[in-house]
Amino acid sequence: MLKVKNLTVKFPSRFGDITAIEDVAMSIASGEIHGLVGESGAGKSTVGAAIIGLLQAPGFVADGQMTLADTDLRNLTAVEAHNMRGKRISMIFQDPQTSLNPLMRVEDQLIETIQAHEDISSKDARARAVEILEEIGIQNASERIKAYPHQFSGGMRQRVVIALALSTNPEVIIADEPTTALDVAVQSQVLDLIKELATNRKIGFMLITHDIGVIAQVADRVSVMRYGKVLESGTTAQVLGDPQHPYTQALLDSVPPLDRKIDRFRVPEEESNPSQKDVGNHAERWLLEGVMQENVGLKVENLRVEFPGVRTSLWQKPDSFTALHDISFDVKPGSILGLVGESGSGKSTLAKAITGLVNPTAGHMALGAETLPPGKLRTRIHPSRQIVQMIFQDPYSSLNPRHRISAILSEPLWLYGLVNDGGERRELARAMLDLVGMAPEDLDKYPHQFSGGQRQRIAVARALLARPRFLICDEPTSALDVSIQAEMLNLLKDLHAKFGLTILFISHNLAVVRQMSDDMVVLRNGRIEEFGRAQNVYQNPKSEYTRELLELTPVLPTTWATK
Repeated sequence: MLKVKNLTVKFPSRFGDITAIEDVAMSIASGEIHGLVGESGAGKSTVGAAIIGLLQAPGFVADGQMTLADTDLRNLTAVEAHNMRGKRISMIFQDPQTSLNPLMRVEDQLIETIQAHEDISSKDARARAVEILEEIGIQNASERIKAYPHQFSGGMRQRVVIALALSTNPEVIIADEPTTALDVAVQSQVLDLIKELATNRKIGFMLITHDIGVIAQVADRVSVMRYGKVLESGTTAQVLGDPQHPYTQALLDSVPPLDRKIDRFRVPEEESNPSQKDVGNHAERWLLEGVMQENVGLKVENLRVEFPGVRTSLWQKPDSFTALHDISFDVKPGSILGLVGESGSGKSTLAKAITGLVNPTAGHMALGAETLPPGKLRTRIHPSRQIVQMIFQDPYSSLNPRHRISAILSEPLWLYGLVNDGGERRELARAMLDLVGMAPEDLDKYPHQFSGGQRQRIAVARALLARPRFLICDEPTSALDVSIQAEMLNLLKDLHAKFGLTILFISHNLAVVRQMSDDMVVLRNGRIEEFGRAQNVYQNPKSEYTRELLELTPVLPTTWATK
């Protein structure tokens, strides 16, 4: 159905043409799901953009052939390409929130898409839109179609984006990271839907992702890309079951297993550029000289968090929403507690309550022998502001884009009065970069000059420079590629081993939590479903909900394991 041969895409620059992808070849048959896997920057999305004709200027197709059935995609006029795009080839983008117009109802967006490619009345277009929404599993579609995008959950918004792609009966759909931001249960629903559409409608799918577990679960064929080239291609069982290229083998070794805990991941190569100078020891000694060497635990008792509702009239009392329902648990000194749950389960609310960013309605929290007061009572100089530090999910939005790394890392040192001399602050920041695997010369760069994995390392360095005693990692690897995720997990394992940090590790990825945690809490709708030793929870879960999450987690078949 779709054939790509020797595809080369270049981007002009003042230093000459930059080759984004080179000699890429692949094919997609009717009803086939072809997985395109690789790290960020491998060129996966560029392949999809070139096929559908959405290459960002000034990029251009320099060579190669692209054919859809008997149609040569390279020889289409601008009008023909516009008519083909969306009609015969559709695309599902990574973030459904930005793919949908927030000011238009779902109904209007679907009708507009259908009428753009067909001479059809609004009434008939609406009827087809409702039919498509029902097909993809949206209940009460005739009413839900009137809603705005923000009134749907993340999984439902992704279904609406799929409905937009299906509305013109395409032959091929390019799905660019369609499940990256979704929880394991919602991810499973979307993947099942893609498999069902490929089987029933005979639609060919190009599934672009960095999640090898997803590829193993749904793809018929797979191509592994790196640096703009296809390194290995074949059936999923061939490529993942018996990888021939060293990069593919290392990529598979980076996938966290669900059935066991490993000491360290083997990654394709270190993303960072560590210094050859032995400056990291200075940061290590400085950390060990502080209160960081004193392990402390966290005790949470009957913690309750409520958010007020919206008042609809002067006489009506607004209904409140309870995000956390009287939860209690302990984090042992020097241990790692894994916290898992779907979006909306209360994970981030709990983290914010501990750090003082959200005020609890009731309950008690203590770090060691010291009570943690509500956030409204924690001033900037309150000790808990320093000893409890947080690593956020998105390192780009958590780092000030206008500040150099030196200013970002020096901030906790002067804010908490740890180092008074400016020159000493700079040297300590340089040493901390070296400790987390970054080059000390990166100190004078800005956040946008780094990759996602490097920015997350910088966020870790900033948290450590506060000399914390308790570290909260809120989805620190969810936005990272599998190999860079492995690097970050290795780094956190090393820091925990060196300094005995007490860590609360939050994630919706059960395989990642398995690799990091000593104990584990499963949270659902603000309530604890299960709490205990991580090994016991994974091997013998007592909660039906935990069993469902474990069953839905995409993993490599044990017969394909390379270790």
